[in-house]
Amino acid sequence: MIVCIAEKPSVARDIARILGATTSHDGYMEGNGYQVTWTYGHLCTLKEPNDYSPWWKSWSLDTLPMIPERFGIKLIDNEGYAKQFNTIQRLMQAADGIVNCGDAGQEGELIQRWVMQKAKASCPVKRLWISSMTDEAIREGFANLKPQDDYQSLYEAGLCRAIGDWLLGMNATRLYTLKYRQAQRQVLSIGRVQTPTLAMIVNRQLEIQHFKPEQYWVLSTIYRDTLFTLKQSEKEDEEGAKGSKGRITSEEEGRRAFEMIKDREFEVTSVTKKAGSEAPPRLFDLTSLQVECNKKFSFSADETLRYIQSLYEKKFTTYPRVDTTFLSDDIYPKCPSILQGLVPYTPLIQPLMGTKLKKSKKVFDSSKVTDHHAIIPTGVNPANGDMTLNEKKVFDLIARRFIAVFYPDCKFSTTTVTGKVDTETVETGGKTKKSKIEFKATGKQILEQGWRDVFAWGRTTRDTVQDDEDKKGDEEKMLPDFQKGERGPHTPTLTEKWTQPPKPYTEATLLRAMETAGKSVTDEELRDALKENGIGRPSTRAAIIETLFKRNYIRKERKSLIATPTGMDLIGIIHEDLLKSAELTGQWEKKLREIESHQYDPKQFIWELKQMVWQIVQEVKADTTNRRVSAAEPPAEQRKQKS
Repeated sequence: MIVCIAEKPSVARDIARILGATTSHDGYMEGNGYQVTWTYGHLCTLKEPNDYSPWWKSWSLDTLPMIPERFGIKLIDNEGYAKQFNTIQRLMQAADGIVNCGDAGQEGELIQRWVMQKAKASCPVKRLWISSMTDEAIREGFANLKPQDDYQSLYEAGLCRAIGDWLLGMNATRLYTLKYRQAQRQVLSIGRVQTPTLAMIVNRQLEIQHFKPEQYWVLSTIYRDTLFTLKQSEKEDEEGAKGSKGRITSEEEGRRAFEMIKDREFEVTSVTKKAGSEAPPRLFDLTSLQVECNKKFSFSADETLRYIQSLYEKKFTTYPRVDTTFLSDDIYPKCPSILQGLVPYTPLIQPLMGTKLKKSKKVFDSSKVTDHHAIIPTGVNPANGDMTLNEKKVFDLIARRFIAVFYPDCKFSTTTVTGKVDTETVETGGKTKKSKIEFKATGKQILEQGWRDVFAWGRTTRDTVQDDEDKKGDEEKMLPDFQKGERGPHTPTLTEKWTQPPKPYTEATLLRAMETAGKSVTDEELRDALKENGIGRPSTRAAIIETLFKRNYIRKERKSLIATPTGMDLIGIIHEDLLKSAELTGQWEKKLREIESHQYDPKQFIWELKQMVWQIVQEVKADTTNRRVSAAEPPAEQRKQKS
């Protein structure tokens, strides 16, 4: 008998149906030579400190650091879990073979391996590795089962991650709680990814608090109903000083320039038109989908993950916990049938049918895909299934992105108009000096919509009309037909302004910052290069943000994430960069990825972690100050419940 173990009952039912295991039993299904059973996500976990030593049960600085010689696993203390595990153990110990049908990722590998270890399974194990839950994908996966050993490095990376989180979380949480808490029952939670993420929010908040606004003036003029701004110097253009167009730091200088041009004619000195094209937006990885859903629908990262996970389990979309925006080349032949399945989008798909689909290297590149490709529709007709309203919103984003990559590039023309106002000043001695003040206006005209038609189609409500893909910046405006050498009156203005502080993080901008270890990056290719140093994994970042809310380290004001006094105090009291630096944490994440790809030794990683924990414990113990972290108030909803 072959035992198949899935991660949840709904997935097990789909697999059992395909395999012909149609007889239901308590905790599994059987038939056609298969027994299909399931876990409920994690059934096992790493042992608690007191499982290793009775001295580690009570919290004491004297027992730190806690570093077990060998880590062990145990069943999670839950009656239902224990009952299901007993069923799994009985099936596995009598099995001729096992198929690991866990989620096709690092966490899924770890979940099932721990269960098999705890059940003392000794028979051969195969791995089902699929990117969608459609019947076709399941059949194809079972026809191409992989040896368990092919995924050993994936398991080792997951195990190192779990051990790293245990070592740092258990030791640092007890250490900081005992050393710096203000109230007796207060717990100061420290985490390998959680704490540097909080540090990013706190540091941004401190930047805002300490920001000193600077006054400046902007000289501009209106000629033929078009706003021209003071032209930057070539150096400023090269440096790309954001928001510095027409900036003058002295009011006296600004007023002098204003007086020099106010009664003189404006002359157009050049008109240049440059044709350009814009490729469709990239396909979604999990982080970019969470960012987009937060911007458009105000969904939290955790909510988006739940919606896309549900769409995956309902067979509408592919595996969601991915960090690539590319598709492997073998997906290309399947794309016509996937498109044909998107029946509600037939008007958009019709122009693509009967022609060879575009195959861009920005979409199809097997070298950029490891375990899974970007999130795309599976081709299952969305009109035939049960989707919630929010799931429909998420699916619509994914479907339109997928359709758009086969459309032509958007063609546009950028027009740049420069102008001048000649001036005269009388210098000492009565000599007249002639000069000029130059201005510039830029406009963009869409010549061929191309892929933009995909995002404009069917949009009627206010919350969907304005896509980021549909409108890109202030320069997207039509300009009158200017001619070089034309002259005429103009209306100059001198406007007083103040520099603005950086904006607080939103979930969207925080996810991007986690992805790039705190570096502010807008270029897609550079962002891809920084991903390997990002903190957390796409699948865990939502949970990290939710943990910060639950610990009352952060709160939300509209979309802005604000650190609470407790969160501010905690980061302020931590001096060890190893605990709060996004960059250093990103380097650890990179090593975990290298373990997964056989480029780093797991034993070396664990040894380095142990050294790091030992060093942090000694430094904090040696602190002779009497600093304390203010006790957190319960979140507002908890206070309401208590009252």
